[in-house]
Amino acid sequence: MIKKISWKIIVGIVMVILSIMFYTLHYFIFRDAHHIFIYLLGDIAFVFIEVLMVTMIIHHLLSEWEKNSHLKKLNMVIEVFFSDFGKHLLVYLSNFDRNLKSVHDLIIDDGTCNMDFKCAFRAVKSYKSDVDINKVDLKKLSKFLTDKRPFLINMLQNPNLLEHATFTETVMAIFHIAEELAARDLDNISAEDLEHSKVDVERAYNKLIYQWLLYMKYTQQHFPYFFLFAMRTNPFDEKASRLERWYETSGI
Repeated sequence: MIKKISWKIIVGIVMVILSIMFYTLHYFIFRDAHHIFIYLLGDIAFVFIEVLMVTMIIHHLLSEWEKNSHLKKLNMVIEVFFSDFGKHLLVYLSNFDRNLKSVHDLIIDDGTCNMDFKCAFRAVKSYKSDVDINKVDLKKLSKFLTDKRPFLINMLQNPNLLEHATFTETVMAIFHIAEELAARDLDNISAEDLEHSKVDVERAYNKLIYQWLLYMKYTQQHFPYFFLFAMRTNPFDEKASRLERWYETSGI
């Protein structure tokens, strides 16, 4: 850090000296101090406008462009996540969620592609699922998560996801389920371990619902045609026309 500061100070001093030298040269050639100070003050006055344009306008526009570009890449990755993994897990676990009916109508579309995300987010943020862990086939779930482990690792290695805290937390919660189930004898699981698994599953499931809703909101705003397809495969809508495909290909 000290070396960088010293380098900048040296360059600054050199620039000031060169400026003084050329102004001095200008004076000795043309002998017109009045002309020098007119343009010097004019240039100094314009510096403030230049700072305003560069730092507050141009920089803001570039930042917005970079942010939108990053968001687009990020949501492309999240789309792959839900297509290859997340939607399968949501379809499976939602079948055993005894509280789903309390938010069901808010997270499905009525066919108009005009979902009320404000109400949906409010409901999902305070939502507490109740997964009937006795009906969940933990052995199949464990195998599914183990088989998808390389896919999840690749997700976490994607640089576009490093700043997406909620998505990273969701993937880590799913990883935790995989680790917990792999460490247990699922053929002779105790009541205590079963209850612990229920807590782990519900934590990941709740995060996954919220992440899915975030993605749906972005899709509706930027890709309405794709949002229509997403609603036809809505993992929470038992009447979705193409939902059966997710059952057939989920592996759980």
